[in-house]
Amino acid sequence: MLNFIEQFWGARLKSISKAFEKNGFEVTLCKTIEDARNAIVEIVKHEKPAAVSYGDSMSLRSTGALEVIKAMKDVSFIDGFNHSMPREERLALRRQALTCDLFLAGVNAFTAKGQLVWLDMIGNRIAPISFGPKTVVLVVGRNKLTANLEEAMSRVRTYAAPINAIKHTDFKTPCQTTGTCHDCASPHRICNSWLIMEKSFPVGRVKLILVDEDLGL
Repeated sequence: MLNFIEQFWGARLKSISKAFEKNGFEVTLCKTIEDARNAIVEIVKHEKPAAVSYGDSMSLRSTGALEVIKAMKDVSFIDGFNHSMPREERLALRRQALTCDLFLAGVNAFTAKGQLVWLDMIGNRIAPISFGPKTVVLVVGRNKLTANLEEAMSRVRTYAAPINAIKHTDFKTPCQTTGTCHDCASPHRICNSWLIMEKSFPVGRVKLILVDEDLGL
């Protein structure tokens, strides 16, 4: 039975990768997170960026690629998520990420038509994805697949966002206690800015690492 499931996802992701490629994205299909880590590292080595930064992502962290990149001697790694630093210093580094050479992140949801969807609190993740860095590398697991934009946005609001809010124990939002989106007015609201990317411009600027595993939220 597991073989049938593997065949299903193999065929499904291969078809979806063609949709992304038609939309100008460069796609690498990976069977495992280990394959994803190697693919990310190879892109960094090929691009030879002077500076690399990232938007926080459970999927990206799970690959272990950040640790490998941090250890590269010829790369300046801009880490805006070093919690040993004061918040203002972290925010300053996240602003620097807007002009780095290569930016890494995850994806909240993607569609069968080859569209990418995010919902952010302050926008430090979606801003560099949209514009700034010469190269953007995104890692996403098969569990983020949705049929269309409506389902993608619903998935983010009703599933990923409430869990992400619960993960931040210092935040106070209604969805932390109900598990349901309330379109809240909390000062800790994490659902403020959407990004929907339908095409990569220029072609190949956004490189998608599509993983045949469940990753992140």
